[in-house]
Amino acid sequence: MKEEKKFYIVDKKVLPDVFIKVMEVKNLLETKREKTVQDAVNRVGISRSAFYKYRNAIFPLYEHSSGKNVTFSLNMDNKSGVLSLVLNAIAQAGANILTINQTIPINGVANVTVTVETRELTMDMAEFVEKIEDIDGVRSLDIIARE
Repeated sequence: MKEEKKFYIVDKKVLPDVFIKVMEVKNLLETKREKTVQDAVNRVGISRSAFYKYRNAIFPLYEHSSGKNVTFSLNMDNKSGVLSLVLNAIAQAGANILTINQTIPINGVANVTVTVETRELTMDMAEFVEKIEDIDGVRSLDIIARE
C-alpha cells in the first residue's frame, strides 16, 4: 500500500535550515548561478546527500499557482497501455500536456518525463499526484520542476 502524500504550507522561519538550503541550491542551479550540484551545495553549506534526500520534498509556494507548469518524472512498467492510462488521467484531471519524453525501457522499466500546465486542474496537486501514482504499472512519480 502506498503512503498517502500530504502537502502543508509552513512558514520558512520554523523549517530546519537544511530545507532552506536545499531551496537555495535548487535556485542556484535553476538560475545557472552554479553549474553543478557540488558547487551549489558547497556554496550554501550542505552535503550532496542532504540535497538529494530532500530535493523532491520541498518546493516554493507561488501566490498564483494556476497556469504554472509542473514537470513529473515517472518510472513505469514497459507494458502496453500504461502510458495511455497516465495520459488519460492527466487529461481527466484538467491538466494540459505540454511535453512528453520517454526513454528506451531498460529491464522492463521506462522513464517518462511529462510537463503539464495546471491552469485548469480540477483537483489539488496532492490528489493529482496520487491519482497518477495509483495507476497499475506506475512504479514511482517525482515532481522534478515547477515554474
